[in-house]
Amino acid sequence: MQKDILIPDIGDFKNIPVIEVLVAPGQVVAAEDTLLVLESDKATLDVPAPEAGTVIEVKVRPGDKVSMGSLVLVMETNEAAVAPPPPAAPPEPALPAPSPAPVTPIVDSDLQAEIVVLGAGPGGYAAAFRAADLGKKVVLIDRRPQLGGVCLNVGCIPSKALLHAAKVIEESREAASHGIHFGEPKIDIDALRGWKDGVVSRLTGGLGSLARKRKVTVVHGEARFESPHALTVSGEGGVKRISFGQAIIAAGSEPATLPFIPHDDPRVIDSTGALALGRVPKRMLVLGGGIIGLEMATVYIALGAKVTIVEMTDQIVPGADKDLVAPLMKRLEPRCEQIRLKTRVTSVTAEAKGLSVDFEAPDGKVETDVFDMLLVAIGRVPNGGRINAEAA
Repeated sequence: MQKDILIPDIGDFKNIPVIEVLVAPGQVVAAEDTLLVLESDKATLDVPAPEAGTVIEVKVRPGDKVSMGSLVLVMETNEAAVAPPPPAAPPEPALPAPSPAPVTPIVDSDLQAEIVVLGAGPGGYAAAFRAADLGKKVVLIDRRPQLGGVCLNVGCIPSKALLHAAKVIEESREAASHGIHFGEPKIDIDALRGWKDGVVSRLTGGLGSLARKRKVTVVHGEARFESPHALTVSGEGGVKRISFGQAIIAAGSEPATLPFIPHDDPRVIDSTGALALGRVPKRMLVLGGGIIGLEMATVYIALGAKVTIVEMTDQIVPGADKDLVAPLMKRLEPRCEQIRLKTRVTSVTAEAKGLSVDFEAPDGKVETDVFDMLLVAIGRVPNGGRINAEAA
């Protein structure tokens, strides 16, 4: 019997692009075999076969957009339809029997799961969703109130949103050289922040819908292992104890700090503070010429700040090919107040007039300058040390 295969209920999503078609006409599939892969926001969705059969016609291809109820293929369903037998293979030597899958221990706990995932960033939520698709009972833990980790909340997504705004501002200014005059942009920092937050909210909200659709239990708070099969989560609602069979650690990272910098001063910010857009300073120092520092420098330059970048190595984006960095340096240099290479920051003092910073040049000479804001972008450190992993 021929049967139309439609996109099932995939949550509150419409016009989702097809990124992969895994079957072709004439192919025999078993129930639950993946037919298509869709991409929604920052998660992928597998569309499984509802029953066994033979593919007669595929109605979609990569790049097409589908919604719930869209026709994707036609199958000949038959109770006898089975996958073709594999080719004969020479006998192999006997192997030891595999260990049985871990069973969730029955211990005194508030929640029990077959798999618990620590961290709801792109690594964690993808693992949690895949495990749930495979039929596992999953608990997903994150310290933030929204899913998505650093990437969606205070990293990749908000930074790219602000970089887009910076590009529009710069292009409007550059258009004057082509005879097109828009006038100096008027920037409403509150409205810009609200737009950026809205972009983040749409994506994190989408992940929440995907979690609910897959019946993944989400717990918010700081997790610490108690034993190989139990952990505690401390959050606003108190402490919860969770027992599990297996754990996936995807705890992510946080900005690195330096001991001589007064990080408790509100004028000292990290990447999270920079993305919050609290204010636009007159003069800003970016400590670290890597990707994060340069992205934020680009944004704040477009918003009107005078920016100095200091990097202790001999080039911005350390480790990248010099030929690739050269055109970026050529573009950034006239936009920055200064770019100091092979220079160390040796001291930062919080004063009423600003942040007094000592620079040590390659020849050992020390110079002092004062800034309204300091962005510390010297890299990131893993969060693995915060979860008491040794107890696992």
